[in-house]
Amino acid sequence: MLEQEVKELIIEALQLEDITADDIDVDAALFVEGLGLDSIDALELGVALQKRYGISLSADSEDTRRHFASVRTLAALIEKNRKK
Repeated sequence: MLEQEVKELIIEALQLEDITADDIDVDAALFVEGLGLDSIDALELGVALQKRYGISLSADSEDTRRHFASVRTLAALIEKNRKK
């Protein structure tokens, strides 16, 4: 399941040693509330998404902020833009 892959990618890319994939709610906020990620985490996650899925994101884009809202929105972005 793609959402599980995204959770594992987040944990791996950000070296979140105290969190398991099961700890991450697919609809919970990734930034500030919820998982509590910050802008550095967003950059690292963006690089990991680009490496694994070939997705290029604009750092200042409102769309990017919307896609990074939760695991579910990231999975939807990957599904839509995944290299065939």
